Amino acid sequence: MRLRRSTSNKLARGTVAALMLAAAAGGLRAQPQAEPEPQKTLRVCQDPNNLPFSNRALEGFENKIAALLATELGWKIDYTWYPQRMGFIRNTLRAKEPDSDTFKCDLVTSVAAGFDMGATTRPYYRSTYSMAYVKGKGLDGVRTLEDLKKLDAGQRAKLRLGIFGGSPVANWLLENGLIEQIVSYQQQSGDAERYPGEMVEKDLASGVIDVAFIWGPIAGYFSQQSKTVPIVAIPLKPQPGVKFDFEIAMATRFGEAAYKKLIDEALDKKRPQINAILAQYGVPLLELAPPAPVQAAARK
Repeated sequence: MRLRRSTSNKLARGTVAALMLAAAAGGLRAQPQAEPEPQKTLRVCQDPNNLPFSNRALEGFENKIAALLATELGWKIDYTWYPQRMGFIRNTLRAKEPDSDTFKCDLVTSVAAGFDMGATTRPYYRSTYSMAYVKGKGLDGVRTLEDLKKLDAGQRAKLRLGIFGGSPVANWLLENGLIEQIVSYQQQSGDAERYPGEMVEKDLASGVIDVAFIWGPIAGYFSQQSKTVPIVAIPLKPQPGVKFDFEIAMATRFGEAAYKKLIDEALDKKRPQINAILAQYGVPLLELAPPAPVQAAARK
């Protein structure tokens, strides 16, 4: 009897343990699975028709750099398109979706360092204005503005010089007696189908103008892309009292310091890849100024 009673007790204990394990397993299975955290989105504000910077087909270097940042952050990417002219910030970075508190986009991928309509990241490249002309038309020896000034007076007088209103090159042309030869272009056309690169891609290539003075990334890109005529693009060297070079940053909304810090960190981590993209597009790159030292907090 003792043996049977002991065996019975063991069986009972084993049955209870098995039931407890089964119940525990069933309880675990019954618990709902935690929903995965939704993937964040890098929502960029870009121009739909402004190569080499950006376009809807995602062919510009700002498109490529934005995609690089999204990959670094592990986020999706989304675009808000608006011509980068007057009203751009109002209609993108500061605009909200209809009947919503959600902004249309969060990051402008190209502004001058010191831009005052948003909080700017650290600059991610520095470039300069350039001079472009068609090779083989009598200007091959011109490598600087001084070379242009030294041309034979008769040859120089026939030149048609394309320039955008407000360009820093305008002062140099004025001071050197070339203002009468300027063919002026609007910096902000009201036509969304127009883009600044047309000065090089169309007018310089077809002979409407002889020299184009334009932002270096535009000159470098369209000189590379030209299939009809060989175009030379020469970055302009500094001149006394005239600034041709500028640092370019990105912009977020004011008051979003944590978000801007993420973008800054991603830009720093991907700097070699960013420089490679810019070089691929023919952007004349100058060395960035070292970041300003962080001032220590004042002692109390």
